Amino acid sequence: MQILLQADFLNKGGEKMTTYILLLRGINVGGKNKVAMPDLRLCLEKLGFERVRTYINSGNVLFDTETVPLESLISRCEEAILQTFGFRVVVGVIEANAFVQAMKLAPDWWGNDPESKHNAIFVIPPFTATQIAEEVGEALPDYEKVAIAEPIVFWSAAVATFSKTRWSKIVKRSAYANVTIRNANTAKKLLQLIKE
Repeated sequence: MQILLQADFLNKGGEKMTTYILLLRGINVGGKNKVAMPDLRLCLEKLGFERVRTYINSGNVLFDTETVPLESLISRCEEAILQTFGFRVVVGVIEANAFVQAMKLAPDWWGNDPESKHNAIFVIPPFTATQIAEEVGEALPDYEKVAIAEPIVFWSAAVATFSKTRWSKIVKRSAYANVTIRNANTAKKLLQLIKE
């Protein structure tokens, strides 16, 4: 008997399908790299993805397709976006099951204090959250909290001292090329959408 996880299922043809989350970095920011969500959905449907759905205008997409290596999905999505929209974007893909498991491990302090920023830093394969954390360095405990649940780094920092944190400077490091960041509200909404 084959046991399928929450976001895995068999399609009508009996093939194993998996739900994935696609995270685009740097679209619809400051009038640059404009991507309309209906156009993005159509672009991904042309790749054969099913049940393509988006959340807000910043490149958060859920879709179903046959189970394949993440690197393959990333390259297919990057190429399709380049061909459709005429520019390259950083693409992260995470299996919905991996996301659900990581979110179950989110620390209690993450996403709760209204005086703090709370981010989920998604690491793009083939890199790992542990590798990114090693490059950024140890969190500064007076200013920030960090926890890792592969492939996500959960990070919180008080707004008042945000600029003093080590992780706020990730955009200036080479590690930034291998991550895409979402706030806690967006991450929690994606979790909710997976369950629908």
